[in-house]
Amino acid sequence: MMRIAILPCLLACQFLLSACSIAPQPRDVAAYDFGPAAPAKSEPRIAVNLTVAEVSSPLWMENANLYYRLAYADAARPLAYANSRWVMPPAALLTQRLRASLQQASKAAVVTPADGVRTDYLLRLDLEEFSQVFDSAEKSRGVLRLQARLVRGRELAAQQSFSIEVPAPSANAEGGVRALSATAEEAGRRLADWLAAAMPRQ
Repeated sequence: MMRIAILPCLLACQFLLSACSIAPQPRDVAAYDFGPAAPAKSEPRIAVNLTVAEVSSPLWMENANLYYRLAYADAARPLAYANSRWVMPPAALLTQRLRASLQQASKAAVVTPADGVRTDYLLRLDLEEFSQVFDSAEKSRGVLRLQARLVRGRELAAQQSFSIEVPAPSANAEGGVRALSATAEEAGRRLADWLAAAMPRQ
């Protein structure tokens, strides 16, 4: 009797295993960064030592999601790709890339708060938007909005808003990554130009 009772259980387990093997499997998630940094296209123009703080971002962006917005449907609703993401939160990626860009553009030192080096100037950056915006189902663009504050001691030396848009080469996650990576490169160039003008030349 025991052997007869066990047989249906074995058949049921075999059926479940077979069903699992033929069921649709979740796709692998593609993780992206900005790729290699572009080489400098101009001579170093920042002449003063600078501390660059970590880029801050809104709470909803403090994750590795790759966000997009459907401007033609509901632009106020950020959506995330299911199978594509960044290797780390965008603010962390931008911190790395912008520091590298500013170092390329500097004759002096570009340091982090963790280095414990005292400099006359501190750059604070607030990321306000970093998403792929679809104007239609076939047309999209990468959008980066950044607020920069240059602090000297306890005083605000300068402040500037940056809004950068780059057309996406394709209306999918890969196109969004390429467009947003390009906005990060352009942000580095514009920041360097602004800082060179805002800080004294030595």
